Amino acid sequence: MAKIALKVDVDTLRGTKEGVPNLARTLERFGLKATFLFSLGPDHTGWALKRVFKPGFLKKVSRTSVVEHYGIKTLLYGVLLPGPDIGKQAAAEMRAIDAAGHETGIHTWDHVAWQDAVRNRDAQWTKAQMQKSWDRFVEIFGHPPVTYGAAGWQMNEAAFEQLDQWGIKYSSDGRAQPNLMPYRFALPSGKAKHVQYPTTLPTFDELIGIDGADEFGAVKKLLEITQSNPNDQVFTLHAELEGQKLLPAFEQLLAGWLNQGHDLVTMGKLHQSWEATKQLDKIAIQPVTWGEIPNRSGELILQTV
Repeated sequence: MAKIALKVDVDTLRGTKEGVPNLARTLERFGLKATFLFSLGPDHTGWALKRVFKPGFLKKVSRTSVVEHYGIKTLLYGVLLPGPDIGKQAAAEMRAIDAAGHETGIHTWDHVAWQDAVRNRDAQWTKAQMQKSWDRFVEIFGHPPVTYGAAGWQMNEAAFEQLDQWGIKYSSDGRAQPNLMPYRFALPSGKAKHVQYPTTLPTFDELIGIDGADEFGAVKKLLEITQSNPNDQVFTLHAELEGQKLLPAFEQLLAGWLNQGHDLVTMGKLHQSWEATKQLDKIAIQPVTWGEIPNRSGELILQTV
């Protein structure tokens, strides 16, 4: 039975306080657990407005109604309003996820700052940002994170080396085709110790508006991809989208995957299943590679082997 790992990226204060509890209630109703990756520092969502000059960004936001999903207040954080500290204002919501038995890990310290800058920043900046997120995670949860997932699928070689120094065994920092093949990176320090499980399925915001599809059309497309597909998958959802306005569509997607016979799991359970079959001894090693994917603006970490 093919596994589909549910990876929840949590980017904003609103997503943490509203979307995360909504998703937790839905997952509980289905008897499922997911991996929640938290943004732990300031919410500077408003800084993302400068992406308006990037190719494809305006087209994307026009398809997915950013104002409706994120709210005016969130879009002003860091611009006309000070960026709230997510880890301080939403620690209770984060701990509730941990207490409910979901897997918790690090997404980032400052989502927009990381996504827009990390590719070209040096090791000192990179590791300082990551250490802030590590320290805050331990402060909130009382234990270290077991996994990580890069904001915007953006990393650099120093960031991957930091994951190894932390002892992270598995992470999900890039994208790939709908045929999961875990791999390790070739880094300046040598072969990475941690295993990469890239996001293999398109996200809701990459499907909505394409060929006139609404969120339920996106569900149909995702179910078509996974129908009779024997491969494991990683699906990334967002607390700001599937945890709020798109929640009914996400519920339909969960029901559809269960009806197809898929095993919906955390990233940890997915990793355990690959460990158990000893397939990780033979996985590919590849350099850090960048590329574009359909219906998302800009380049991101991409599996090429």
